[in-house]
Amino acid sequence: MTLSTKPLHPKFGKIVEDVTLEDVDENYLYPEIRELFEKHSALLFSNQLFSEETHIKFAQLFGPLENREAMATKTDVEFEIPKVSNEDGEGSVFAEFDLKTLDLKGNMLWHTDSTFLPIPALANIIAAKIIPSSGGQTELASTRVALKDLPKEIYQKIEGRKIWHSVAHSRSKIDKDLTQLDKISRWKPQRWNSIFTNPITGEDSIYIASHSFEIEGHDKEVSQELIDQIISFCTQEKYVYSHNWKKGDVLIWDERSTLHRGRPWPYSEPRTLNSICVSVTKKDGLLKMN
Repeated sequence: MTLSTKPLHPKFGKIVEDVTLEDVDENYLYPEIRELFEKHSALLFSNQLFSEETHIKFAQLFGPLENREAMATKTDVEFEIPKVSNEDGEGSVFAEFDLKTLDLKGNMLWHTDSTFLPIPALANIIAAKIIPSSGGQTELASTRVALKDLPKEIYQKIEGRKIWHSVAHSRSKIDKDLTQLDKISRWKPQRWNSIFTNPITGEDSIYIASHSFEIEGHDKEVSQELIDQIISFCTQEKYVYSHNWKKGDVLIWDERSTLHRGRPWPYSEPRTLNSICVSVTKKDGLLKMN
């Protein structure tokens, strides 16, 4: 079956039309959706009645759900859908400079989810639940498209090299106190190849994030300058899609070939996105990442 689509961005991504995700299973429409995901890096589905049960069921089609608590404690902890939210659970919101809100502001740095975990993410599948009156966009940048334009002299500085990643590094840019939180300090630095080759399409992308702090073969100062230079290059306007959320939107992106960030909103207003990351497996190219 051929799905009806239109461009999300001139250079990457697709808006997928006339699909009800609640009906998708491993035989019905998922193969077509997965093919679009591999080729285009980002997919948008609108007007979805996306319950938590449906969200989990759909995410599991892509692979194992990322359960950070189970990963950190090495125990069988029941999976709960992570919420990207400033709601405090008592009918109000966290103050703008509360550590919870500051942690959310860490998401406003250009990043790739889970590069600091022992097993990184394949995809993030996000469903909009509560939308503020303004702001709160999610922006995506294609590191696959940007790599094709990356100056040769920059590419040669990362070609064949690994990059170290740490969530404490990225959060320290927001507030040093964040690095003392258990959810931050528990994760040891990880290193991954700077270039990811998609095992399905054969296309390369840059695997980098705000969590990146050192490129093997360069000292830390040179590494950070180079990391900042590459992220700035990849996030030029021509490579970026900015998504204005509507309730019922479901946005999926390939963590191996995109950067993303959140944008500010009036912090006196609640904003909640349900976010499930799916972990990379061997068939998704895990062994080629390190």
